[in-house]
Amino acid sequence: MMVYLNMWIIFILMFIIGNLIFVLKHKHLLIVLLSLEFIVLSIFFFLLVFLNYVEYELYLLMVFLVFSVCEGALGLSILVSLIRTHGNDYFQGFNLLN
Repeated sequence: MMVYLNMWIIFILMFIIGNLIFVLKHKHLLIVLLSLEFIVLSIFFFLLVFLNYVEYELYLLMVFLVFSVCEGALGLSILVSLIRTHGNDYFQGFNLLN
């Protein structure tokens, strides 16, 4: 039981640190995407431990991984198209109204 408590604390800290990076480092798209992937990774580990603790099947994790991979691929495609059109990944370097 104590091992699960320590793991919960680690996952909560991972999630909070990922959210802090997402909020504080919002100038570059690459850093935002990396922080989102870190948040997804912490949620995945949380679900893995929780589903093992309640002895539930792990098919939900497979669906979660599929959606997180799709999210990562879409983020990278947006990053590549932004760098091709504007030359960098700064958010302040482009205007959404154009």
